[in-house]
Amino acid sequence: MQLDEYMIHIRFIYASNCTMGIVKISDDLHEDLRVASAALSRSINAQAEHWIRIGMLAELHPQATYQELLRQLLRQEQANLKELLQ
Repeated sequence: MQLDEYMIHIRFIYASNCTMGIVKISDDLHEDLRVASAALSRSINAQAEHWIRIGMLAELHPQATYQELLRQLLRQEQANLKELLQ
């Protein structure tokens, strides 16, 4: 599966499974999330979701650089915005 195809698949799964749940993490990781989210102007949940999405992509595409993974996330968001505007 190509990186582009995988991102569409992730988006579909995310959109079709919008249920909330509780994930237990360590206090240290929660503090890291709090600091990163403040620095990047994201909510703690949005920062955690970002790290999870990047981590999933990195595990499935170990050859891709961090910059390539970020570019793919940005391309996917741009594609979703274009669909909304049509």
